[in-house]
Amino acid sequence: VQLQASGGGLVQAGGSLRLSCAASGRTFGNYAMGWFRLAPGKEREFIAVINWSGDSTKYADSEKGRFTISRGNAKNTVYLQMNSLKPEDTAVYYCAAGRYLSAVRELYDIWGQGTLVTVSS
Repeated sequence: VQLQASGGGLVQAGGSLRLSCAASGRTFGNYAMGWFRLAPGKEREFIAVINWSGDSTKYADSEKGRFTISRGNAKNTVYLQMNSLKPEDTAVYYCAAGRYLSAVRELYDIWGQGTLVTVSS
């Protein structure tokens, strides 16, 4: 059971990145998949989550409008499109799988290894 996040990198402020998270090793039946981030000196922060079917989402208020979460047709891949990036978006971004459409990180059962996003000013 693995979640593999990718797509991080260095981008200038105002730019865009799309993160991907691929699940492998099992069938993620009815699992929601979410994105969190961890910035230096801060706690792990919820960004967005999408349900299994891809028709329901939840976002952190701070990212609503700039970030979009989506799910691939195969259901085992989730994306995070990030636009209008700011230096304060710099963090390690993690994907996670859980049973609920929740912003609570403790409710997520499986975590990926993270991908670093650096936004320069």
